[in-house]
Amino acid sequence: MVRYRLLVWVFGLFVVAACGAVAAAPLSLTELAKPGRVLMLRHALAPGTGDPPGLRLDDCATQRNLDDNGRRQAARLGRELAAAGIASARVYSSQWCRCMETAQRLQLGPVATLSALNSFHGRPHDRETNIAALRAFLARLPVDGPPVVLVTHQFTISAFTDAGTPSGGGSIFQLNGSDAPRWLGTLPAD
Repeated sequence: MVRYRLLVWVFGLFVVAACGAVAAAPLSLTELAKPGRVLMLRHALAPGTGDPPGLRLDDCATQRNLDDNGRRQAARLGRELAAAGIASARVYSSQWCRCMETAQRLQLGPVATLSALNSFHGRPHDRETNIAALRAFLARLPVDGPPVVLVTHQFTISAFTDAGTPSGGGSIFQLNGSDAPRWLGTLPAD
């Protein structure tokens, strides 16, 4: 009986690991061109972590920003999206300058700010409010609509995937009319 339980337990771990591996599999950018897809993208390269003391959203000089590598990375991803057939998308960004600049350099269309995408690193009291607002936003998007790109931060993406995301990388989701879109896989950074 103990051997049987151990076998069932090991098999269960295998199934969980296999399902997780499928969900986190790298995807082609063409996946985003399908109806009802959302790319939750971490901002491009911005040296350091967090933000300096005295951060003000209306003053990029008080924030951690993209460097030249980050600017090139964002522009390159925009070109790759266009080459994959995504010439335009509904683009939303965190109010942080590094996210706004990433979103603009993608050149997929006008960029709207969405405070639900804002960072809550060092602001744990904002986490639940931001995530609830983002889930409500996702639930309202049409399941057969055009591509949506959400430029945000590591912690926001991790709240939806329980996985790390490199700068310029992200995750693709399929909208399903609920506040929990289906995670299809990752978009690795270059």
